[in-house]
Amino acid sequence: MKILTKITIGLAASALLLVGCNSAATGTSAKADKSVTKPTITEANLGYRGTTDLLKEDVVPPAVAYHSAPPGASKRFKRAYQDAPPMIPHSTEGLLPITKNNNACLGCHMPAVAASMGATPIPVSHFTNFRPKTAVKGDEILKNGKAIKNTSSEKLANVSIKVDKDEQHLYAGRYNCSQCHAPQATNDLVDDNHFKPVYTAPDGAEKSSWNQSKWMKDIDTSK
Repeated sequence: MKILTKITIGLAASALLLVGCNSAATGTSAKADKSVTKPTITEANLGYRGTTDLLKEDVVPPAVAYHSAPPGASKRFKRAYQDAPPMIPHSTEGLLPITKNNNACLGCHMPAVAASMGATPIPVSHFTNFRPKTAVKGDEILKNGKAIKNTSSEKLANVSIKVDKDEQHLYAGRYNCSQCHAPQATNDLVDDNHFKPVYTAPDGAEKSSWNQSKWMKDIDTSK
């Protein structure tokens, strides 16, 4: 009899627990249902291809369209962050690719003509060779034919860089403009860019502000 009583009490307790859990679950569901007001995002919306079948080979993504304003008629983009390479705001049709025999960018962006063309002038850093020809002759280290000390000193006498101060000839490593500067597409993003830059200079959105080291103090790379 005692055993039967214990079993009865145990079953009753279990039933109460189940009722309580169901009630709690129901209350949670009701609250969740009331809070769901935003539209749901389907699997197809998550990818640029617009499909959930990633094995299909005939899926054509949206065509990429670029800004069509001609050079001189476009509005400059703000830099993505302090000292970031500025992006190209105008059409590049007929200007690319850049070859060893032709660089159409120079027609507007060389410092001598940039102001009259309404273009951003190429900075002096692009006319500077920071990687001079290095050779070892006996116990001497020669950079651009100049002997320098084997030291980590930042004094200009111990560092060899070659600057074309007349800004007539780009350093070869800067010649291919499109390796850093690129046109921007007008397509909608799959997810918006929420990055917010913090510029360290008041005009950082439009201009470089190179923090020059001691041996660069006589070279203005900020214009």
